[in-house]
Amino acid sequence: MSALLADTTGPDLSLLRAINGLAKSAPVWLDSLVSWIGEYGILIGLAALCATGWLQARRHPNAPVAIAGMLWVPLSVAICEVANIPISAIVNRPRPFVDHPDLDVLVQGKEGTLSFVSDHSAMSMGVAVALFLVNKRLGMIAGVLALLQGFCRMFMGVHYPTDVIGGYALATAVVLLLAPIAMAVLVPLCHSLTRTRLAPLLVAPQSGDRGAGQGGGGSSRRRATEGRRRGRGSRSEEQARDSDLAA
Repeated sequence: MSALLADTTGPDLSLLRAINGLAKSAPVWLDSLVSWIGEYGILIGLAALCATGWLQARRHPNAPVAIAGMLWVPLSVAICEVANIPISAIVNRPRPFVDHPDLDVLVQGKEGTLSFVSDHSAMSMGVAVALFLVNKRLGMIAGVLALLQGFCRMFMGVHYPTDVIGGYALATAVVLLLAPIAMAVLVPLCHSLTRTRLAPLLVAPQSGDRGAGQGGGGSSRRRATEGRRRGRGSRSEEQARDSDLAA
């Protein structure tokens, strides 16, 4: 694998030059915009999607399981980054502009860093795949951003196409292979946290809870009883949701 990636010619370089060539012909303002998006903007957008997913997970019928899935998003990204450290050292692939100075490099300070795999691509795809397991709509939006991230990294001249693909593959493997183990730990943890002062972070307060302290003692007890009955009645549905979230 290392010997294969050491060959920085052929289709890998051709595709990089085709995409990076767009930067050479683009106006300066567009190069600056794409550079900011590829370096910071997409990561900020993914963080906003995660925050949105967290708020929606708190309102999920089985909020502890949904929150456990949301916790797996940053944890899986962290594992991807740790796993990439030995991979980058083994492959030891320089940035593309080191061997090919004709490329148009849009960001500085990358000279002493390694190219394979693309950290930005791995982080973006890790968020997309992990988020998709919890919230398909947000996960698909994150997936589009992850694809855009890979394009931007090549447009900027800092990664080969195989660096980007390698980042996608690493992130997908980590998220999907370790998700069952992670959920087996995180789901009981989140259920336990709902019985602590951290509960508001995991479960959104219901409208009935807000009026409980305003003289509605009997009605609040009735609502609690009805809620427990509904909970028992829909246990099979919740189990189905659990299996979907923990898949």
